[in-house]
Amino acid sequence: MIDITNKFKTLRYAKAQAIVKFPEFLYEKIITNDLPKKDPLIFAKAAGMLGVKKTPDLIPHCHPIPIEYFNIDYELNKDHILIIAEAKTIARTGIEMEVLTAVSITALTIYDLLKPVTKELEITEIKLIHKEGGKSDRWKRVREGLSCAVLVCSDTIYKKFKENQPIPEEKSGKLIIDKVKEYGVECKDYKILPDEPEEIKKWILEKLEQKIPFIFITGGTGLGPRDNTVEVLKEIGGKEVPGISEAMRIYGYERTPLAMMSRAISVMKDGCLIISLPGSSKGVEESLQAILPAVFHADRMMRGERH
Repeated sequence: MIDITNKFKTLRYAKAQAIVKFPEFLYEKIITNDLPKKDPLIFAKAAGMLGVKKTPDLIPHCHPIPIEYFNIDYELNKDHILIIAEAKTIARTGIEMEVLTAVSITALTIYDLLKPVTKELEITEIKLIHKEGGKSDRWKRVREGLSCAVLVCSDTIYKKFKENQPIPEEKSGKLIIDKVKEYGVECKDYKILPDEPEEIKKWILEKLEQKIPFIFITGGTGLGPRDNTVEVLKEIGGKEVPGISEAMRIYGYERTPLAMMSRAISVMKDGCLIISLPGSSKGVEESLQAILPAVFHADRMMRGERH
């Protein structure tokens, strides 16, 4: 089974279908319940409900997920039965395999209940009709041509950087640049500064004047005596967007209790969304997993567009 621990729970929906074809003479027998094994539709619906619950037992790589809504409907025609199944869950992975299994088991059960009368049966057009939720929906939040700026706040990295000392490659800022690039967002500026409030403030104000819509700041959000990023953002002012930082902390806390030490905040100022992130590369990676690419939808909101 693939690792889905880096995903977060979202509302997932899927709808699938299957068709069972039969000779036209069977239509009257089905609607009048004139069959050796009686009503095939009731038994088949029960089988489909068992199938959706048993999907992880039948398909080895399928993750167990809660089935929080499930329904099967039929459309009975002169020469075929159309089976429609739909389901919902709040989980880290999708529910399409469950609805596909459900319509398949339902169709097989109908086949089994009709075969004593005729062998002219066919199961066809088993397919996924629609799905929602997860990564595929998140891409809808990203407008083409977005840009950002990235600031690394660290006394240690800045000192070694200025003194041209050999240091390990800076990871957190580069990680942000790589991650936003995956969604087509270009980094216009990348800067390393010490934990000096005035220097941090000056750089942020410059980016605001340049009308860059997103600023990501890594470092300075902890409990250390030189962690000043949060205070600088509060001094700059603007509207706080607590949900973004809460999402990062919740996601991080599910992986390590140390995430509760983060004081990171997010602020909207002059059409720019400023997001502070932890200093560690692991903290940055998990925080971005929690908010990207959905956070880029803020661009439309700040521009006053419908959303």
